[in-house]
Amino acid sequence: MSQEANRTLVVTGASGQLGRRVVELLLEKPAGQVVAVTRTPDKLKDLGQRGAIVRSGDFNDPASLDNAFAGADRLLLISTDAIGPGGGRLKQHLNAVEAAVRAGVKQVVYTSMPNPDPDSPIFFAPDHRGTEEALAKSPLSWTVHRNNWYTDTMIALGTLPRAVASGQLVAAAGDGGAAYVTREDCARAAAASLASSNTTSRTLNITGPAVVSYAQLAKIASEITGRTVTYVPVEPEAMKAALISQGIPELFAGLIVGSDVAKAKGKMGPATSDYFELTGRQPTSVAAYLATQRTALVGAGAKAAG
Repeated sequence: MSQEANRTLVVTGASGQLGRRVVELLLEKPAGQVVAVTRTPDKLKDLGQRGAIVRSGDFNDPASLDNAFAGADRLLLISTDAIGPGGGRLKQHLNAVEAAVRAGVKQVVYTSMPNPDPDSPIFFAPDHRGTEEALAKSPLSWTVHRNNWYTDTMIALGTLPRAVASGQLVAAAGDGGAAYVTREDCARAAAASLASSNTTSRTLNITGPAVVSYAQLAKIASEITGRTVTYVPVEPEAMKAALISQGIPELFAGLIVGSDVAKAKGKMGPATSDYFELTGRQPTSVAAYLATQRTALVGAGAKAAG
């Protein structure tokens, strides 16, 4: 316990939803000294008051990372949101990996995506694949968390509320689905890996308990809201054209459709037991999560329908 208490655990992206929650979870246990790294330290004053050390760090400024990562035993590298064209995110990640090497970090935990293979239809898969390859080639020990798609985004992006309002859940995934996982479960998995003493290099697939298709999502939404929601499968190109006509930028329309194509190809599964083995907890199912969001589903649906 004393060795753990003397460790320094660094969380990057600590101002984001995932990073902040990981810091909070680490502060709840005697896991070691927690360092929260962010470009906006003022946003983390409350975490500083709770015992975290807040440091400024910018992945676009490699020199800033030397101070941010100083003394780190274990480091959580949360993938950035620079997903636009130009390869900015991969360069950011490589800067962080190189800084971790310079800092003598013993273990890096990296948040990746499911199956970032060369044939992935998701345009930012190369960012994750490149980062995983950089970690594998480095002298670092690492744990890659291939986090599945967040269950939360079905509410946050309005996908299911709109479906409840219209009665139709339109997607281009065919019969495919995803092993959706909540952001909370991803945070708990990351905190568990960071607080662990395991220094084995390994890849974990952080998923919910089952692959869930759009037809199943429609059924779950119907049962929760009492309103009939039907899954309407469409072709990818028709889906993309419809999204763009609705005012969604082409980049994000491509991401939505690419995600559906990945589901159709089985690249967003399978479900695994990695989360349970890491945390000792069962992951939250899609149905259980959405049951807590009934007000958002019905309220937003009622407003849109009106």
